[in-house]
Amino acid sequence: MPPELWKWPAAELARAIRCRRVSPVEATTAILAHVAAQQPRLNCFITVCAEQALAQARAAEDAVMRGDALGALHGVPFSVKDIVNTRGVATTFGAVPMRDNVPAEDAVSVARLRRAGAILIGKTTTPEFGSKGFTDAPLFGATPNAWSPRHTCGGSSGGAAVAVAAGMAPLAVATDGGGSTRIPAACNGVVGIKQTIGVVPHSQALDLFGNQTYVTPTTRTVMDTALMLDAMAGPHPCDPWSQGRAAVDYAQAVREAHDLRGKRFRCNVAPHGRRVSAQVEQAFRQALRHIESLGGSVEPFEAQLDIEPLWRTVNHTVWRARFAPLVQQHGDALSATFRRQIESAQDYSALDYQNAMFARSRLFHTVQGWLDGADFLVMPTLTRTALPLGTDIFDRMEIDGAGMGDIRANWYPWTMPFNMTGHPAVSIPCGFDSERLPVGLQIVAPMFCDAQMLQAAACLETSFNLLQAWPDMP
Repeated sequence: MPPELWKWPAAELARAIRCRRVSPVEATTAILAHVAAQQPRLNCFITVCAEQALAQARAAEDAVMRGDALGALHGVPFSVKDIVNTRGVATTFGAVPMRDNVPAEDAVSVARLRRAGAILIGKTTTPEFGSKGFTDAPLFGATPNAWSPRHTCGGSSGGAAVAVAAGMAPLAVATDGGGSTRIPAACNGVVGIKQTIGVVPHSQALDLFGNQTYVTPTTRTVMDTALMLDAMAGPHPCDPWSQGRAAVDYAQAVREAHDLRGKRFRCNVAPHGRRVSAQVEQAFRQALRHIESLGGSVEPFEAQLDIEPLWRTVNHTVWRARFAPLVQQHGDALSATFRRQIESAQDYSALDYQNAMFARSRLFHTVQGWLDGADFLVMPTLTRTALPLGTDIFDRMEIDGAGMGDIRANWYPWTMPFNMTGHPAVSIPCGFDSERLPVGLQIVAPMFCDAQMLQAAACLETSFNLLQAWPDMP
């Protein structure tokens, strides 16, 4: 067996499988062994379906040996966040009352990855129903950062990001409702994208037309993200926002990425009135110099916005409609933090919700204005690196010793806006702080310019030269 298969990017692994240099059974066995070794320390899986995965791997190997036509991800292991449906495999939503829930069918995104030949190895941790920017719940405990046992991995797709960062699956299906893919991607030094609304059909959204949540890829490399999007994207009858989408070859776009000549970036380190840590700002300024060295131009833009109250009004109202009966019936089995978030929405009226939707429309026009005459926006994904493990969403936080209030408003003010507007945004690692905690850079593009955004991300990924950095894994 080739050494350290768990370190191989999905693109390299898929190529080796097609060329018969690596078998699907070898790849799956190696990654399952690595999961078994690291899971007690990192606790990023709720369910590991080893037997099913090995059976899929043997079938995939038979297909290779027969000379069958192979999908782009044939034999490549992947994980799925445990709020995304998987046929025949428990989908718990990170919640004790749902621990025995076994869906009869896959989410569209999962079905498409399987159709591309990818092999499901397990379900990754999430706070209850993806309800906060940390990853802990009564069902499984806490998932620490891949780089530091003393720090949070972020959330709510924390298990997905940790699994990818630690080589426990090269590909991970995540979700993002206010930054839930990009926050843990930044905390753990991996790539997390929130694509344009509708690019990947969302088969579990209840409010199809007001939806602000996304099923997303998390990977170690931009190319692997492109491969996942190639498999997951495309129209589907379940999602009105996916209708009429032309096919895009995201992997080919990344292959064609060379430099940033002629590309116009607008930058902002933090919205007006928000603070950013000195080390995050230092890494961000260095990233801007990389953009310029690759031929791009950089100019600042002003941003006076406080999105958290708008996001909370819309999001928590939706949550209350979905989960109030569950809280009433199973409150003792749910965390106090989850219950508090659901109960807080009782103060919002229908008028409050509709005014928030009007404000959401105005925000869309604001972002359109920022992008007028520019190819991309760029900013730090988070205002500081990972918070201490055990921090709660209702706690205060510190930035360089200064106390901050609301964590959502102060830690990730730059992720929530693009859930509300639908614009694509991707977080890529751009450095480390003095504690060797990753720093994330967020790139935002005009609507449906996901391929161009990935090209820019790929150029910067090469320039940053961080792909050989791995967390310590005893």
